[in-house]
Amino acid sequence: MTILCVRFQLPPMYKAALPGLLGLLEDFTPVVEALPPDGALADLRGAERYFGRSAVELASVIRVRALARYGVDCAIGAGPGPMLARVALRDARPGVTCAVPEDAVAEFLAGKPVAALPGIGAATARTLGEYGLDTLGLVAAAPLSTLQRLIGAKAGRELREKASGVDRGRVVPNAVARSLTTERSFGFDELDPARHRGALLSAAEEIGARLRAVEKVCRTLTLTVRYADRSATTRSRTLKEPTAHSAALARSAYDMYESLGLQRARVRALALRAEGLTPADQASYQLTFDPVDEKARRVEEVADRVRAKFGPRAVMPGTLALACALSWPTAA
Repeated sequence: MTILCVRFQLPPMYKAALPGLLGLLEDFTPVVEALPPDGALADLRGAERYFGRSAVELASVIRVRALARYGVDCAIGAGPGPMLARVALRDARPGVTCAVPEDAVAEFLAGKPVAALPGIGAATARTLGEYGLDTLGLVAAAPLSTLQRLIGAKAGRELREKASGVDRGRVVPNAVARSLTTERSFGFDELDPARHRGALLSAAEEIGARLRAVEKVCRTLTLTVRYADRSATTRSRTLKEPTAHSAALARSAYDMYESLGLQRARVRALALRAEGLTPADQASYQLTFDPVDEKARRVEEVADRVRAKFGPRAVMPGTLALACALSWPTAA
């Protein structure tokens, strides 16, 4: 057992803590791959030899440190490879590590649904299920030619290998996320535009904090509004300049919301996605002499330092949203 797949139980407002939690994993191994928004893979082969402990034992230490430092529990799957660790995570729960038996990998996989494999979508699972191949054990026992005829030559070969427990994947350290997403769901279908705006401010604050924590800026912001009838509307906007500034993200989010012209819409959830991420030190900025904007940026800097030192719970949710409101009069 050498690979851990960790999913941190992060409340929506605390997902900016992910970089710190990744740093916790890096105390054990430099081979850590982020799986945004709340997970990671860690290769502990070197750590097992160095600490004289198994990966499952080290997983217990990681869980305790995450709780002690950040107040965050986690679910952990362990396996000989990344794919198997991710499958094991499906059966894990906070406080208990689920490990794939190294001498019984095929048996562990046999009864699981095809969709349990990472990368197998609903359409592929449905196609295989129509031919009675609804578990990994049945897929592993099926003739290769049958699988290739159903889903293609390369995909069929790879699926059969994975269903048989062959894991050729590896943990890629410092993998860069191409986007960051956060969502605000309402407890009931929300009609009040003021509540919608509040959710947008909160989401923009979180996206900004997460971008700044990983020293990234985004070029494009996408808003998705989900309605009570399960339909959705999506709008995207290219920002005037790459930014991780919460006030700028909030203004763009609100502009997109206003462009929808919603009239008493029953909104189930609002989601923001930051795309086109680039390193902050490579971005160019337009100088501003707006004192309100400068005040909001100073508040952000202080809040970010407090989070880095004391954890995400040290900053009351909505602090930066208030700073955004100061530079955004229409949202007040």
